[in-house]
Amino acid sequence: MSFQQGLSGLNATSKNLQVIGNNIANANTFGAKVSRAEFSDMYAAALSGAGTNSIGIGTSLAAVAQQFTQGNIKTTENPMDLAINGAGFFQVTDEKSPVTFSRNGQFKVDREGFIVNNSLQKLMGYAADALGQIQPGLAVPLQLPTGGVAPAPTTTISIEMNVDSRAATTLPAAGPQVDFNDADTYNNATTLTVYDAKGQEVALTYYFQKAANDSWNVYATANGDTIAGSAGAPLPITTIDFAPDGSAPLSPVGPVSFDVPVTTNANGASTLPLLGVQLNLRSATQFGSAFGVTDMQQDGFSAGQLTAIAVEPNGIITARYSNGQSRPAGQVEFANFRNPQGLQPVGDNGWARTFASGDPVMGVPGDGNLGVLQSGALEESNIDLTGELVNMITAQRIYQANAQTIKTQDQVLQTLVNLR
Repeated sequence: MSFQQGLSGLNATSKNLQVIGNNIANANTFGAKVSRAEFSDMYAAALSGAGTNSIGIGTSLAAVAQQFTQGNIKTTENPMDLAINGAGFFQVTDEKSPVTFSRNGQFKVDREGFIVNNSLQKLMGYAADALGQIQPGLAVPLQLPTGGVAPAPTTTISIEMNVDSRAATTLPAAGPQVDFNDADTYNNATTLTVYDAKGQEVALTYYFQKAANDSWNVYATANGDTIAGSAGAPLPITTIDFAPDGSAPLSPVGPVSFDVPVTTNANGASTLPLLGVQLNLRSATQFGSAFGVTDMQQDGFSAGQLTAIAVEPNGIITARYSNGQSRPAGQVEFANFRNPQGLQPVGDNGWARTFASGDPVMGVPGDGNLGVLQSGALEESNIDLTGELVNMITAQRIYQANAQTIKTQDQVLQTLVNLR
């Protein structure tokens, strides 16, 4: 008689209970994947070949397979929490050991600006240069910028507006063409803030004067100082001539170039001159409706400091600054495998590549069959706690049944020994 079948059953069921216990313990671990104990039966092989009445000699643990199904996405209030919705793994490194792959997106920023997990492993991806251009290629630890952005002077201005064709002509018959202190010498005015090379603000005010039917003079001042002409005799920087139907201007046909002189701001500081500013008025119209500016744009900005970080679904990490500018600071790179179940768990919510898993396939979120990135969210474990509790009850009964077979074998052997 043999106790091997019952003993192997006890061993296998004990390991099954360990797998179930590990699943239950990690039911609340973000990015964890459920494991399943897989068993195989055992038979003794005779030298002369297999018989038709072979009796099994028990069971053995064939594998502990992890199931890489998608876990539920839970939203959080932390923008550095990242969840993968779909296939793919984060790549993290301590810059000493081989790269670790993880589905846990609980990241933080360390004192040096690197994005790290709770094990202080750094998230890997593509870096961005000083101008915010992503540099694809070899993945490196992602480091957020700590400095601000330098100012940029205004070089182009565009105005989208409508001037009222019903307005009266305001060009004076004699004297200066316009008096900025006399609203009767012009029809409308609007102000736009531009920036010099230091990022200092310059208030640029435009005055629109109807000179004749379908013809409007455009004057400008910078911090109150006349741009063209002199203080006592301002001159227009351009004249807009409209078609009879009031549609797009007949002239100027392209951008108008003008210079902004040195001025003094409200605090008494001098601003730098702006040379060759290009003014685009091609979107101006002259219809029989009230004056209105619908859009004004300029490309300058002041100096700014880092205020916030946002991660886009395509993995681009965008740095936002106090001057309203935003600039890419890097892009997260994903890795995927032909056989994720071949990965080896290494703890700390990570896996290591093996021969069975194959080489990683790299890409950015959303490319090919890779999933997308969701900021301010985490992927919960895919462990079904109710199912694991039911599996535990079943495993307990199987353990008891195997113990009963050993007990029965013992009773049969005792009866045989007691024969006289």
